[in-house]
Amino acid sequence: MKPKVIAVAGPTASGKTKLAIELAQKYNGEVISADSRLVYKGFNIAAAKPTTEEMQGIKHHLIDIVEPEFDYSAGDWMKDAKLAIEEILAKGKLPIIAGGTGLYFRVLLENYNLPEVETNYELREELDKKDREELLQELKHLDFLTYERVKDGNKRRIVRALEMIKTLKKPLSELSLLKEPEYDVDWVMPVIKSREELYNRINKRVDTMVELGIVEETRSLLAKHGRIKNFVCTIGYQEILTFLDGQSTLDEALDKLKQHSRNYAKRQLTWFRKNPKLKDYCNC
Repeated sequence: MKPKVIAVAGPTASGKTKLAIELAQKYNGEVISADSRLVYKGFNIAAAKPTTEEMQGIKHHLIDIVEPEFDYSAGDWMKDAKLAIEEILAKGKLPIIAGGTGLYFRVLLENYNLPEVETNYELREELDKKDREELLQELKHLDFLTYERVKDGNKRRIVRALEMIKTLKKPLSELSLLKEPEYDVDWVMPVIKSREELYNRINKRVDTMVELGIVEETRSLLAKHGRIKNFVCTIGYQEILTFLDGQSTLDEALDKLKQHSRNYAKRQLTWFRKNPKLKDYCNC
């Protein structure tokens, strides 16, 4: 018998955190974050990190575990998530993996076997200088099947795919990337009545971020860490930085933040809707 877990996946602002906590309360579970930004200490408001009050006494794993200077990969997360699952199961509780980073779900819960390739920082720096479209065209030329799989992902994921292909000196699609899933997974997504409703929730969340102090948080992180990649490439901080740099007004920066968040949510929906096992969850 494979261990049972629940996966709560979905786009930003869709209510994943709330649903995961409700399920944890209902089924005696603990939550494992599957969000590539919640792992970083200090990334609070922009990442919509749940507060202690919002957690309602439910233990959450893989939140605030590394400093932003650390390049925390999907492979790192997978190893830590497996340890968290073992810890939760040992207590007789149900692991609930919740978040919006599609690759995290794929490497842990689906049949995707992630090749182990060490980070090539020199190559990554070279690739980072190119824009997303240039990278996609290069990936399309080197490995069309991998291009089809990651074309809706963010720039960081595209860079990593190219880094692995160039390091291994062969297309990823030629490797054995399939494995037997290790867990018995119930896949659920919060009900999204319409794109318009989701986009309105995203816009409202950005307004709330301002009230919570995202400008002050960005200024504080900039002073503490400088313009490190994980900071300046995070939606929320990158837009507010244009305001702090005098390149835009605050209203212009917030409009961009809303737009970029909506675009990201659209890419997430495209990714997750490819999973035929993912069902809308309605507690009714």
